[in-house]
Amino acid sequence: MAVENVIWPRYLDASVSRDDGRRVPLDDAVDEPTVDEIAKAVQQIGYDAVIERDVTHPREWEARGRVLVKGAEDSTKNDLVQAVAAYVGILRD
Repeated sequence: MAVENVIWPRYLDASVSRDDGRRVPLDDAVDEPTVDEIAKAVQQIGYDAVIERDVTHPREWEARGRVLVKGAEDSTKNDLVQAVAAYVGILRD
């Protein structure tokens, strides 16, 4: 079975501290990233994205969803999250 990387919006959220789960530098983080933006960014990098809208991160109260990244075995989770954050930033500009 293929490895699936999960990207939660909080990994890229500028309002979330590193201690609370942000995984990118504040310079690369964005305000309230959506699963749609994350999925689009994942596809820009060249991977397949599956959006799961009705899931809630264990540390959150509201379901913001998450994105499953398929076929990213050649990338570390950290590299993947950094690249996605960069693309979300570009998509917003």
